[in-house]
Amino acid sequence: MPQDRTALVLAGGKGRRFRPYTDLIPKPMIPIGNTEKPILEFIVRILAEGGFKRIVLLVGYKWKYIYNYFGSGERYGVEIKYSIDDDKYKDTGGAVLKALKEGLVDSTDFLVWYGDILSVVDVADLYYSHLDMGADATLTIARRYQVPVGVVDIGEGGKVVGVVEKPWVDLRVFIGMAVFKKSSFMEHSKHLGTSFDIMGDLMPRMAGEAEVYAYYYDGPWFDVGSLERYEKISEKFISDLEGKLFPSEASVS
Repeated sequence: MPQDRTALVLAGGKGRRFRPYTDLIPKPMIPIGNTEKPILEFIVRILAEGGFKRIVLLVGYKWKYIYNYFGSGERYGVEIKYSIDDDKYKDTGGAVLKALKEGLVDSTDFLVWYGDILSVVDVADLYYSHLDMGADATLTIARRYQVPVGVVDIGEGGKVVGVVEKPWVDLRVFIGMAVFKKSSFMEHSKHLGTSFDIMGDLMPRMAGEAEVYAYYYDGPWFDVGSLERYEKISEKFISDLEGKLFPSEASVS
């Protein structure tokens, strides 16, 4: 079922957890890997390879750095548009709603990618799975989550009887990519105003009233939302991704 595919990338945060670096550049422009390409370029190229020819960057803080780097998207083989955050439309949901109201999404369904998440999710399969299910929303879900701290087992009298450093637990977690039916997003957002969070405000409402499905993903993914997490990204994951996305540059250190 051919359809123009549009992706919205949330890239407007101030990146307070990346200071002092984000005093100079916006968080999505932080470089990673041997190629020292911005995080956002990895996302744009993954989307382009997945057949998303229309990408809307939801920007705000120091947005001109992003605009000056990516331009119209011609060098990536895509069309890039920009929606700039303002005082009326805030948080993740407000940013998406503003882009929809500006007419930047022509398709009946659209993908949202959180700009501080890196993954190799098959975005085309995610998108068409959403369409096949006739879903109002489809969330990309990992089946396991690694606790970022040590977990302690406490016995009688407060005695520590076991310690596991950063264990994996069976927990279904959202990993920052979702597909929405535009009409459904607009309808449910009417109850939330113009400033709301997608996962904190919109999804609890949609989960009880709309057709919301999980798309399971068992591959690697990394949250690079803070300097601490950024420093712990798997070098092998980034190296493999660079080899795929930047084959002529990845071997040059």
